[in-house]
Order: sequence, then C-alpha cells, then structure tokens
Amino acid sequence: MINLNKAKEEFEKYVKPYGIENVKICRKIEHSYRVIEVAEEIAKSLNLEKEDLELAKLIGLLHDIGRFEQIRIYDTFSDKDSIDHANLGVEILFKDGLIRKFIEDDKYDELIYKAIKNHNKYSIEDGLDKREKLHAKIIRDADKTDIYEVYIRDIESNENAIFNYDNIAREKIAEKVIESVKKHELVDRYDTVNEADRYVAALAFIFDFNFDKGLEIVKERQYISKLINRVKSESNEKEMNIIEKNILGYFKGRNI
Repeated sequence: MINLNKAKEEFEKYVKPYGIENVKICRKIEHSYRVIEVAEEIAKSLNLEKEDLELAKLIGLLHDIGRFEQIRIYDTFSDKDSIDHANLGVEILFKDGLIRKFIEDDKYDELIYKAIKNHNKYSIEDGLDKREKLHAKIIRDADKTDIYEVYIRDIESNENAIFNYDNIAREKIAEKVIESVKKHELVDRYDTVNEADRYVAALAFIFDFNFDKGLEIVKERQYISKLINRVKSESNEKEMNIIEKNILGYFKGRNI
C-alpha cells in the first residue's frame, strides 16, 4: 500500500536539515511537489488504475531526492559539473534502505529504482519491462513539464536566477545545437559550449515528451514563447526564430 501523505511527511523530515530557507533547496522542494501534480495528471490521462496512479505520484515526490546532497556537496544543479543526481538519488534511497521510510512494501522497489534512475538520462535504458518503462516515461514527462515552470518563475522573480538571461541574449548558439532542434532531437549536453546552448537544450526537452498531457500543459501555459522572448535579441533573433518555429511546428506534428 502507498500512503502518499506519510511519504510527504518523511520527505519533509528528510529535506529539513538541508535548510529550507536556502533558495536552491526551496526550489527543489517546490519542484518535487509540483511534479507530483503533473505526474497525476499524466497518469489520469492514461486511465491508469489507482495503484499505478499512486506509484506515479510517489515517484514524482522522490525523483529528485539526490538533488539535496548534490546542492550540499557541490552547490550546483549541474550534473555535468558535479554528479548525476538521479544515480545519487537511487543510491541514497536504496543503498541503506531509506526507501522504507517512504513506502513499507518492497514489491515496487525495482520499478521505483529504474524510474528515478532514468528520469534525467538522454534516453531510457534498455531492459525495462512494460510497466517499468511506463513509469519511467511518466516521470520524465512530468519532470520536464515542471522544469519549464521553474524557468518561468525564475524569469518572473529575477532573483537567484538559474540562467544569466542577458548573457544568453549575447552569446552565439552552437550550430550543432541548432541542428538538433531542426531534427526535433534532444541536444547532447556535450555539444553545448555556453549558457545559450544550455538554454536551448532545455527548450529542446519538448522533443522527448512521451505523452500528450505534458505537451498540452506546456502549450496551454505558453512556456516556449515566453522563454524564447526573454532572451531574443538583435544578435540571435534569426536563430531564436528558427528554434521557435521548429518547436511550435513539433506541437502541430503531434496534433497538440
């Protein structure tokens, strides 16, 4: 049985020592709770049974648990510059049995492990069964959907910003990054050179959505146009127009 209220209580106990007044910690706590909501919307759109609905929500709560140690040790959200936060998360949960604080039954352990481990990877690893792959896809979509929300809130608050938007407006976007967008592909992080490249790579998350619900949320809230307009400038207008045209065209191709 999955008791999400109990899991949330344990989550609050786990994150409290990291300092909830820390902006980065607070940002990840809020993100985790919103991902629960998006995961629930996706699961409902797929008409999943209650058990899988609750599983999707629990995975949403725990998917970024590795972020808190990552922030404590490295003070960064950049896996490239520190450690893979998903791999760290499953180690924290399963190495010493912390997962039992969030769910008593161990019959879902392998599924939870694989979903969390795969939520941030370029692609889902081979070897997952049908149900494991389903939950890996749900959390990937839910996470990416709310990452756009994080960026929008970042722009609106303009405090402790994840990106330096003025720098992005001035920087040249790598040709490999633009080509990935034209092909409707995720951007390989090793093709990114500067902050503008990483920003576009985040916009290109849209090409990896598995289900329509997340895309519908992104379109309804106009995340893409808002994020592009924030950094569009005289020096990058041509490239940004190409990126926006391809992403919005992708929505049409998916009938969203």
